Amino acid sequence: MKETAQPTLRDGESCEVVGGTHAGKSGTVSDIHSSKTGHVTITVLQKNGQRFKTLARNVVARRAPRA
Repeated sequence: MKETAQPTLRDGESCEVVGGTHAGKSGTVSDIHSSKTGHVTITVLQKNGQRFKTLARNVVARRAPRA
């Protein structure tokens, strides 16, 4: 079963890319923009310091496991 993108991502939230060019990468959401056409793009900051931009629809938020 394929996961669907979270409609509400927030800056500083952990995320994982599940579709598109960067599928399989993960990191922290650092910048959210909405284009004139309505597409939402985000910048993901990986632990190694690299950044990349992707569409928000390709990203799911990672929730911390409950103890």
